[in-house]
Amino acid sequence: MPLIDKPTTGRPAIGRVGHGLHAPQTSAHHAPERKSADLNQSALRDVRDAMDEFMHRFDEFKQANDGRLKEMERKQGADIVTVEKVDRLNAALDHQQKTVENLTLNMKRPDKAGAETRFDPAAREHKAAFDTYVRRGETTSLRHLEGKALSAQSDPDGGYLVPSETERLIDRTVSEASPVRAIAGLRQIGAASYKKPFATSGAASGWVGETEARPQTGTPNIAELEFPVMELYAMPAATSTLLDDAAVNIDQWLAEEVQTAFAEQEGAAFVSGNGVNKPRGFLSYTNVANDSWSWGNIGYVATGVSGSFPASNPSDKLLDLVYSVKSGYRGNAHFVMNRQTQAQIRKFKDADGVYLWQPSLSAGEAPRLMNVPIAEAEDMPDISADSFAMAYGDFRRGYLIVDRLGVRVLRDPYTAKPYVLFYTTKRVGGGVQNFEAIKLLKFSAS
Repeated sequence: MPLIDKPTTGRPAIGRVGHGLHAPQTSAHHAPERKSADLNQSALRDVRDAMDEFMHRFDEFKQANDGRLKEMERKQGADIVTVEKVDRLNAALDHQQKTVENLTLNMKRPDKAGAETRFDPAAREHKAAFDTYVRRGETTSLRHLEGKALSAQSDPDGGYLVPSETERLIDRTVSEASPVRAIAGLRQIGAASYKKPFATSGAASGWVGETEARPQTGTPNIAELEFPVMELYAMPAATSTLLDDAAVNIDQWLAEEVQTAFAEQEGAAFVSGNGVNKPRGFLSYTNVANDSWSWGNIGYVATGVSGSFPASNPSDKLLDLVYSVKSGYRGNAHFVMNRQTQAQIRKFKDADGVYLWQPSLSAGEAPRLMNVPIAEAEDMPDISADSFAMAYGDFRRGYLIVDRLGVRVLRDPYTAKPYVLFYTTKRVGGGVQNFEAIKLLKFSAS
């Protein structure tokens, strides 16, 4: 387990200005670049200011919480005014953390033109044809391209495949907004499901002398995990004015419109989905006490108190959870919890009085608990009786997300006139692939 942190540009064009004086003029080619650079600098300043405010609020929270703890030591209980102040500062800290995250995501928006579109004629042709389809509903060019590529995944009724660059843009924006996708294992397939074999028992082995006979070894037993992909859809709407505006980047618009819908649906499914027409979440598997763990189940550690941490040394249960996972999985481990749970553990200290929860040192990085990054998943349950409000482990090796290649878009200008709907679908599957890499914390007496 990681240790706890203590705290060349060419010559400008010359033009005539006034009475024979000359001054550099801004060319049309360089103006967008300067504008983009100015916007990036402004975004960086916003992120820095938000981070400074976040750290200031965290200092205020620590001072107020230290006062609460001292009152509890002196009076066997904290004053209600102090408790309310700590809760208020805790909520303000959550709000500011969300502000930093949103500003960082906005700053990471990809450029409008990617390398593939600039240098690949086929990609440029597909992008231009798709752009014409989205803006005006013309399908002739897309059908011609599909005929050349012998594509079987697009049709007028089911929609047309978006360009590969647009698909990657959608995947990137969704990954940035989906907490479990950001830490899980990912695999792209072209079939309806992904099958992963694994050995339920290894081949027999042992030690022998140099000249001793070798007994015949047994053969391993092989089983199979299957991850079917299910259809996920979103239906963003656009006005005719937006579609007629040539300055609007269609790829970027579509990716941003479907980002929230896809991320929210995926987030819920990866955590608690039942596997019926959706991925199976890691909380939906059979949960057993870690002492009785066996393959196919998810082990848990109990807090010893129903619906809460123990009043004395609550952080000990976090250590129990961490060390319930084998050392090989702890190096790349994450805590997974929602914002309410994070607000509670933010008050915990170690024996030296150092806060176990520490904010990220730079924008875009996750906060840490005992020097382990936290993935904040709002679909995780709140702390309550018998809830599994915290998970810990190597999700890259423990949970697999399967994406089928191809995002389809069907243009619908009729259903919601005067708006144009874009029925956008992708196929996603998911489930636990390594049952010993993930453990849960159960808020129960046993």
